[in-house]
Amino acid sequence: MIESFLIRHVDGRTLAAIDGLPPGGQKTATPFIIPVFLPMSGCPHRCTFCNQTAITGIRSRTPERSLVEEALKTFLPLKRHPSRPVQIAFYGGNFLGLPAPAVHELLEAAAVPITRGDVASIRFSTRPDTISSHTLATVGDFPVETIELGVQSLNDRVLELTRRGHDAARTVQAARMVKAAGYRLGLQMMTGLPGDTPAGTLQTAEGIMALAPDFVRIYPTLVLKNSPLAGQFRHGAFTPATMEATIELVSRLFLKFTAAGIRVIRMGLQADDALSSAGTILAGPYHPALGEQVYSRIFYHLAEAAIALHPNGTGAPVIEVHPRHLSRMIGTGRANITRLKARFQIETLSVQANPAMAPHHLEVDNAPSPIASRLR
Repeated sequence: MIESFLIRHVDGRTLAAIDGLPPGGQKTATPFIIPVFLPMSGCPHRCTFCNQTAITGIRSRTPERSLVEEALKTFLPLKRHPSRPVQIAFYGGNFLGLPAPAVHELLEAAAVPITRGDVASIRFSTRPDTISSHTLATVGDFPVETIELGVQSLNDRVLELTRRGHDAARTVQAARMVKAAGYRLGLQMMTGLPGDTPAGTLQTAEGIMALAPDFVRIYPTLVLKNSPLAGQFRHGAFTPATMEATIELVSRLFLKFTAAGIRVIRMGLQADDALSSAGTILAGPYHPALGEQVYSRIFYHLAEAAIALHPNGTGAPVIEVHPRHLSRMIGTGRANITRLKARFQIETLSVQANPAMAPHHLEVDNAPSPIASRLR
């Protein structure tokens, strides 16, 4: 992963940073989201990995304006920062696959608080094969700012095995149409899908980068109860990726997107009571804070690269990071410390918080030692 880091030497110290991140990290105003869940509404069929009811804890329901009003009453009082923009988001279904009257009813309901000034804009997620000049025209009169597309993969064989019902070319066309229409584009991808490989997933990431989305989400494939994939798993036809392999792969994806200037706004499913309940997830690399695990792994690799390239070798490294990232650098159960010691065969390594350090940067100050001389 060294190619993803910026490393330089100053006065016997090694400074390392994540390529593509400014000193302050990813600083873009994040809207306060008011979610309106429409589990599997508008979906023409079930993809093998899908069970939106298990993910959201909400059973399929008729899309109607009361859902928007209910969500506003529930979530708007939770907003704490007056200057933060508010966005109503339609998730969990295939928004443009809904009947046209339902789409209009939901958008009209979402436009009411925008007229009042309580909400800034609307976003929704939809399948690539629902994007057309006609469907984009139907939402053109409403204050929609962001459209998210479920890419999942850009490998036609993987799309076929997961029963997506369209090919990669359709996704590329849809993404370009969304951008040409002036909307912010979000793309969702998955790792560990049936028939996919880490190399194939990285190729999907390259294809996504070529589409220049405003942001991406990365979701590892989980085996959810009552999903078509659950049957394949029980019969031994599908083996989910391990947690270790997933963290490594998602770390690489994060670094690739970041270097390309594309924000990664989520890694892993949102932890909630529905996912945490016994029997919801049958197998797969689920962690309630997968993003934190990925960040911690990236800091491990950042420190590994800095120590390996330090001009004084691998003596007794002292790693300094911003206090915000101290726990990420240390790792859960001091895992990163233990791993670095084993990697470089050293007995002493310390991590210190330094408020003067820029976030997403670290510094290694290292004195030479006999073992370091042997390793060079």
